[in-house]
Amino acid sequence: MSGTDYKTMTTAEIRSDFLAFFEGKGCRLYPSSSLVPEDPSLLLANAGMNQFKEYYQGLKTMREIGACSCQKCLRTNDIENIGDSRHLSFFEMLGNFSFGGYSKADAIAWAWEFITSLDHLGLPQDRLYMTVFEDDEEAIGLWRAQGVAPDHISRLGEEDNFWAAGPTGPCGPCSEIYFDQGPEFEGERPGDDGDRFLEFWNLVFTQYDRQEDGSMPELPHRNIDTGMGLERIAAIMQHEGSNYEGDVLRTLIGVGEGLSGLSYHQSRSIDKSLRILADHARAVTFMIGDGILPSNEGRGYVLRRLLRRAVYHGRLLGVRERFLVTYAHEVMRLMADVYPQLEENRALIDGIISAEEERFGQTLDAGEASLSAELAGLAEGQALAGEVAFKLHDTYGFPIDLTREIAEAAGHGVDMAAFDREMSAQKERARQSANRDAWGQAASVWVGLSDRLPQTVFTGYDDDVCRGAKVLALVSADGDLLDVARVGDAVEVVLDRTSFYGEMGGQVGDTGRLEGQGVRLLVGDTRHHDGGLVAHVADVEAGEVRPGDVVDAVVDHGRRELIRRNHTATHLLDAALKQVLGDHVSQAGSLVAPDRLRFDFTHFEAMTAEELARVEGLVNAEIFAAEPIVTAVMGIEDAKASGAVALFGEKYGDVVRVVSTGEGERAFSRELCGGTHARNTAELGLFKIVSEGSVGSNARRLEAVTSAGAIEYVDERLRTLDDAARTLKCRPRDLTARLTSLEEELRDLRRQLDEASFGASSSGLSAAIDDAVSLAGYRCVFARLEGADGKELRRVWDSVRDSLGAGPSACVVASKTSDGKVALLAAGTDAAVKAGFDAGGVIKQIVGHVGGRGGGRPTMAQAGGSDPAGIDEALAAAKTLLGA
Repeated sequence: MSGTDYKTMTTAEIRSDFLAFFEGKGCRLYPSSSLVPEDPSLLLANAGMNQFKEYYQGLKTMREIGACSCQKCLRTNDIENIGDSRHLSFFEMLGNFSFGGYSKADAIAWAWEFITSLDHLGLPQDRLYMTVFEDDEEAIGLWRAQGVAPDHISRLGEEDNFWAAGPTGPCGPCSEIYFDQGPEFEGERPGDDGDRFLEFWNLVFTQYDRQEDGSMPELPHRNIDTGMGLERIAAIMQHEGSNYEGDVLRTLIGVGEGLSGLSYHQSRSIDKSLRILADHARAVTFMIGDGILPSNEGRGYVLRRLLRRAVYHGRLLGVRERFLVTYAHEVMRLMADVYPQLEENRALIDGIISAEEERFGQTLDAGEASLSAELAGLAEGQALAGEVAFKLHDTYGFPIDLTREIAEAAGHGVDMAAFDREMSAQKERARQSANRDAWGQAASVWVGLSDRLPQTVFTGYDDDVCRGAKVLALVSADGDLLDVARVGDAVEVVLDRTSFYGEMGGQVGDTGRLEGQGVRLLVGDTRHHDGGLVAHVADVEAGEVRPGDVVDAVVDHGRRELIRRNHTATHLLDAALKQVLGDHVSQAGSLVAPDRLRFDFTHFEAMTAEELARVEGLVNAEIFAAEPIVTAVMGIEDAKASGAVALFGEKYGDVVRVVSTGEGERAFSRELCGGTHARNTAELGLFKIVSEGSVGSNARRLEAVTSAGAIEYVDERLRTLDDAARTLKCRPRDLTARLTSLEEELRDLRRQLDEASFGASSSGLSAAIDDAVSLAGYRCVFARLEGADGKELRRVWDSVRDSLGAGPSACVVASKTSDGKVALLAAGTDAAVKAGFDAGGVIKQIVGHVGGRGGGRPTMAQAGGSDPAGIDEALAAAKTLLGA
C-alpha cells in the first residue's frame, strides 16, 4: 500500500477548506470561542460542541441549517499519556453541527464528499473504514449508499459507538471514520489499540432522550455533531503516522532539537520529552493568550501544571536556561494569523512564561528540600510512602521520575503501588468531571427568554430616566416566569428599553425605581442575562405589575454620577500602568462601584512606592487637564486599528463603542467599553491609590478612590496623622523622626533581652557551657532552653562558639518554643567535624523523640517537632550517640 497515493495539504489549507466547504452547504461559520468558556459548568473549552449546548437542549433556535467551526480545545484528563503518538492537551477541533436543520443522511454524504473529493481531501476510498453502532441499520444503509463496501463497515457496541450526556438525557449512536495507514503499523481492524486504523472523523447523531427507566423516546428534533481533530487529519494528509509529525507540531519539535542539541527519533525518552515540550508550550501560549493566569486552582492550576511539566522535560533534555518564550514566539509565528490574540498579547505571554519558569526553579528547590526532609526520617532501606511522592507531585509539581531518582540515590525506593493508586484516583476524578463538563446542567429560564425576546435597548448614556418603557417579562426569585407581581414580591423585570445599566465589565448595576400608573418598584440591582436582556432586580412597593405594562425607569442620579467617575478612573489607571510598568499589563478584573474602584492587572512583582507615585501622578495630571471624554461607535476592525484596548474574555460584535480620554492623537487612553463615564476628566476631582497587593502569582490589585471618596480618604488620613502626633507628643511633620527614634530604642531593648535570655550570660546557657563535655577531639555543649525558636538557636550557637574559644567545639541544643513546639539545633566548627562530629547525623537520629523532621549539613542542622515531652530523651540520645 503506497503512502503517497493521495495529495498533501498543510494544516492551514485543511482548516480553511473544511470551513469553506460547510459554509457552502449553508452552515453558519462561528469563530472559535475562548478557552475560558461562558458555560460555568466547564473548566475549559474541551469540545467543539461547547458553545452550541443551548441549541442542543432546544433552549435556543438557530436560524441557519447548521453551524461550522474550528474550535481550540484543551483537555488534560489523560495528561500522563501526552507524548505518545495520539494524545494532545491543546488541539483544534473541526466541527459541523445541526439542530434539526439538516439530516443524518446529509451529514454522512457531506463527510464522504469532503473526504474523498479531489477538490478537497481526496483520500483514497479503499483506505477508508467506518464503524457504526451495532443497531444503527440506518447509518449502515447511508454509508452503503455512498459506495462504501460492506467489508469496510464494522459494528461496535455502546461503549465505542454510542454517545450520551450522562445516565439520562440526550444520547444517540455514533459513526467513526478510520484511515488505514498500512500494514507497517499494528492493528487488525478499526477500533483496535494499534495505529494502523486511525480514527479521524466522528459523527454523533443525538436523537434520543434517555429516561430514568431506561426508555429512549425521540428528541423533538435530531441533532448532528460531527468533526475531526485538525492535528490528526493534518498528519494523515502529510503522509505521517502521528499527530506530532504534522507541520505545526513537527516545527515545534524542531525548536526543542535546536535548544537541546538532540535529535528527534534519537531515542524513545528523547522523543517523548520533545513531544511534550511541543504540545505543552503551544497549550501554555494559547491559555495565557486567552487571559488564563497561573494559580493553584481551577484552570490556572492546569496552566501551571502544563508549564512546569514542560520545564521539567526541558531539564531532562539538558536545557537549563529559560526557554519557553522561544517556543511561544514560534507558536505565534505559526498560528497568529488565525488566532491574532497571540500576537496582541505577546508582552503578557512573554512575561508570564518567564516569571513562571523562574518561580518553578525555586519550586523545584522547595520540592527537593521537602523530599530531603522526608528521606531523612526514613530508616535505612525503607521505601518512601507513595502518598508522600504523590503529594510532592500534586502540590509542588515535583515529577515522580525526579522523586525516584533522588530517593534511590539516598538508598530508598518509592512505594509506586501507592503512588499509582493516588494517581488513578485523581485521573478518575478528572474523567468524571470531564464527563459532567461535556454537557453540564440545563440552562435557566433566561436562555429561553433570550431566544424569544429582543435585546434590551440601553438609553442611559445620556439620560437617567427612560419614560414609557414596556414590561416584557417578570421572573421570580426562584427563576419562574410570572403573570403578575404584587406588593411584597421580589422580582426581576425585563423592559424593552431602560436607562439602568446592568452589571457588566466590572461596573456595578444601577439602582433606582420603576414607576407606572398606580405601581412603584424599588430597584436594588440591575443584571445582564443571556441575549442582552437587562433585568431590574426589584421589590414591588405599590400596586401590581404585569407583562405589557408601561413604566418609567428612573436611575438614582447621585449614585450613577459617582460610578461614572470611577469607571473613567479605571481607564486612566490602566493607561498609566502600561506607561509605568510596560505593555504586559492587562486588566484581569475590576470593580467599579460608587464609593471606590478596584483594578486587577497582570504584573510579576509588587509595585514600588515610586511606581505607585508615578501612576497616581499620571492619572491626576489627566484629571487636572480637564480632558473631554469622547465616545465613538465604529467597526471592530477600525477600533482595533485606532489602538483601542480590548479586554480578555469579552465578546465584541461587529460594531463597538470606543471610549477615549482626550481627543484624537492626544488621547491618554482608548478602550472598547459599554459602560457609563464622566463627561470630562475634571469631574473626577482627585485620584488616590488606597492599596496595592497580590491576588495570586503574576496578578496584582489596586484599590483607589476619586471625587467624594478621595476627599473622605484624605480627611481620614489627616485625622489619623493628627491623632498619632498627639499620642507621641510631637508635630505631624516630626512624626517620621519620632518613630525612627522609637524604633531604634525598641531594637536595642530587644537585643538586650535576647542576650539576657539566650546569650552566654544567661543562667541556663551559662551553666550548660560550664558543663561542656570533652569528646574525642572537641568539646560539646548540651543545653535545654525555653522559648527559643530556630533563628534564636542559631544565635545560641554563636554564643557557645565564642565562649569555648578557638578550639574545636560543638553543641546540641533543644528548646520548647513560645507556641509549644520544639526547636532542635546541632552545630559544630569545621575542626569538630574533622574530629568526627556530624550535625546532620545527630539531628536525624534524635528528631524522632520530639515527633519532628529536619536535616542539614555536618556543620549545622536543624529540626522542628511537635512533642516537647521528648526533649530530654532527644538530648540523652544525642549524648549517647556522641559518647558523652
